[in-house]
Amino acid sequence: MAQRVLIVDDDQYLRELYEEVLKDAGYAVETAEDGVDGLTKLQQGGYDLTLLDVVMPRLDGLGVLTSLSQNPPATKNGPILLLTNLAHDSIVKEAIDKGATSYIIKTDITPDQLLEDVKKTLQQ
Repeated sequence: MAQRVLIVDDDQYLRELYEEVLKDAGYAVETAEDGVDGLTKLQQGGYDLTLLDVVMPRLDGLGVLTSLSQNPPATKNGPILLLTNLAHDSIVKEAIDKGATSYIIKTDITPDQLLEDVKKTLQQ
């Protein structure tokens, strides 16, 4: 069975690009367009990996991480990789403190590099 990946990002272009790249590589991909939608899906659990944007409307990535730590899903999710254009150490540090595994700077990554990061994270 294909590994399940959830992409939570309000940028439709990036969300669709990442979805296409990961589906082409054989992953089962679901998407969410904001933190509220993403949190609802994460509360159902069972994702092998989540790509979570930091800056989103309605509920940001840090809010999603806080909610998950306060109310963990019955079915556990795998690692969470942050998607951000912010290289601010304090935000990244706070997100990792709240449960994120690592982060990806969206402006610095190609689709091939994204795929490599996903594969590496899932193998850990």
